Amino acid sequence: MTVPVDRRSFVYFLAGIIPGFKLFPSHKFTANVISPTHSQSPEKKTYVCPPCGLDCDKLTFDKAGDCPQCGMKLIPVGGADGPPTVAILIFNGAEIIDFAGPWEVFGTAGFLIHTVAENLEPHTMVFGQKVVPDYTFENNPKADVLLVPGGGVGQATENPSLIKWIKTKSGDVNHVMSVCTGAFLLAKAGLLDGLNATTTYGMENELAKSGTNIRVVYPERFVDAGKIITTAGLSSGIDGALHLVAKMIGTGAAQSAALGMEYQWSVDAKYSRAAMADRYLPDGLQYGKANLKGAQAKMVSTEGDTNRWETGILVSDPKSAAEIVELLKNRIKSNTSHTRGSVAFSEPGGKRSATSSDFRWKFTDDHGLGWQGAGIVEPSPEDKGKFILTLKLARAR
Repeated sequence: MTVPVDRRSFVYFLAGIIPGFKLFPSHKFTANVISPTHSQSPEKKTYVCPPCGLDCDKLTFDKAGDCPQCGMKLIPVGGADGPPTVAILIFNGAEIIDFAGPWEVFGTAGFLIHTVAENLEPHTMVFGQKVVPDYTFENNPKADVLLVPGGGVGQATENPSLIKWIKTKSGDVNHVMSVCTGAFLLAKAGLLDGLNATTTYGMENELAKSGTNIRVVYPERFVDAGKIITTAGLSSGIDGALHLVAKMIGTGAAQSAALGMEYQWSVDAKYSRAAMADRYLPDGLQYGKANLKGAQAKMVSTEGDTNRWETGILVSDPKSAAEIVELLKNRIKSNTSHTRGSVAFSEPGGKRSATSSDFRWKFTDDHGLGWQGAGIVEPSPEDKGKFILTLKLARAR
């Protein structure tokens, strides 16, 4: 019989290569449909079919063996003999990569995953994707890991039922992990008080104010505070999940999962978006944005690393280089964050004429390191009447 399973299900389950999980001989069993209104009893050992996309995904069995519908080897739910189980919180406005990335990691590592929301209605993610949860706050089964994604968390943080469930569920699991602004949901539930934590770039100060003595650590891809792991934004959740897999079932399992995902992962990876040098550009021009108050501007290019950055912006208004320079200088002086003391300007070659279109500045960052900046405004070679503004930052030697 041809079994319609996906590639990973076939490789990991049918071939039986998930490390550390016991497989059982076939014998008779009975099947029970999971009730949508009753959670599984923790006292009764149950077995499930590994996810295969068929109706049998919703069945439980009281004995080990093979699934009568798809033929895959049944695996125990919970306990020392079964794979870890992950509960993923879903809410309207959640960022899909925040849970889809870790979901891929956990699934590739052989964990069982289910989603939980306040109700079973389709939930709309941040870019319009629709997700139908598996369980509600009232009937979700026991899990080893709670994953809390971020995204548009404004309404979620003001939902007492959701915050109460996070707080209660966190007491029933071995590990809690947030991704991106999901850290604000943990903070609202009081789970980050007195702990080191992180969140997506640009939101660090807000997180520090969201609880009692939350010690925000940045720039870091993720922060392990013991039971609770917080990660930075978006794809950082993949690294946090791989770290958690390594913590739970071994580094080799995490390395295998990363290879299976074609993801370049290192145990000691230090990349953090929050560490990039564009954090020292004035507000509105950080993180790939061209929101220059008082101007009409469009991003042309922006790239660099932790020690240098260069940004090119097409400016259509103001209509003169001198006006753009003055606007930029005022913006840099009043809206450059993460600095100690004031920003100091200097003129190229000493004295600057009224028609000069370039300028220099320097400052000390929040870690006590010196920086030098340079800006130049030139007519756009392709767009008549517009200008190219180039901003460069570099650590002082």
